[in-house]
Amino acid sequence: MKKLVVFISVLCCLVVSCTLDKTDYRAEIDTIVPEHTEFKEVASMDYGDYHVTLNALNGTLYKGHNEIRVQIKNKHSGQREQVSEVTFFPVRTMEDGGSSSCPHRYNLNFQPEGNLFTGYAVFTHESNAQEKWELYLNFTAGGETYKIRQPVSVQQQSNKNLNMTAFTGNDGHEYLIALVSPQKPKVAENKLIAGVYRLRESISEPVGAFPDSSMLSYSEVRDYTLLLDPRMPEPSMGNHSSPNNIDLKQGEDGLYHGVVNYTMTGNWTLNFIMLNQQGKILKGTVVPDDFTPGVEGVKSELRIDILF
Repeated sequence: MKKLVVFISVLCCLVVSCTLDKTDYRAEIDTIVPEHTEFKEVASMDYGDYHVTLNALNGTLYKGHNEIRVQIKNKHSGQREQVSEVTFFPVRTMEDGGSSSCPHRYNLNFQPEGNLFTGYAVFTHESNAQEKWELYLNFTAGGETYKIRQPVSVQQQSNKNLNMTAFTGNDGHEYLIALVSPQKPKVAENKLIAGVYRLRESISEPVGAFPDSSMLSYSEVRDYTLLLDPRMPEPSMGNHSSPNNIDLKQGEDGLYHGVVNYTMTGNWTLNFIMLNQQGKILKGTVVPDDFTPGVEGVKSELRIDILF
């Protein structure tokens, strides 16, 4: 009986400690998480008889994964034009004059509904006074090819649920993982979507006035697996995990899909182990499953921090 009383007392202390520590993080946890669902204009360009509009969620390009939409209209009639072979190429100019690109879809997909073209760009850096981004758009209409160069601004990503991480794998290649969804998680099982990319080679300097696909420096990683172990690493949380999580596998859209079960709001870490097609570990470490109240939880060497 005495042992039971002691156990209950210790348990109560842990619960109280958890509550107090969470209160210390309340200002951070209560930060409003933005969720953008409306596509708005980022930039518009006139070229010949055509008006080209680039749209993204919230009308802003952020560091990380961005879904983009392109519409092309006749600037005289305002009608959407039937065009083909729309290509999209982001180029970053660095302070030293060098150039680089980022993961993106070069040949945009045509969507009959809305008569628009869709793709993505995973911007690796924010714009600043020394480093700038430009978009190169190429499209064919009326038997002619048009080439457009447009500067854009890439902003800081304030939503931690859309974080990204870059790293060197055990195979010596450079990789990048960018979270795509959910923008605003719920205390529930959430569909977790991420893009996984590998650096192929450094981008060369633009040839002439327009870069081409030979300069592509990132490729979508095919048929890898991201083993998932979400944890709450705060000392008050004891590094606990949650049930019913599903590892991320590649879908037909090229993105990696899984499930993460958030059992409460707060600071979470998505711990990953990345496996190649042969099941070999390219990055990531196993996280101990011990309950460690009062001690900050151990994290995988491959991880992305989350907050909602």
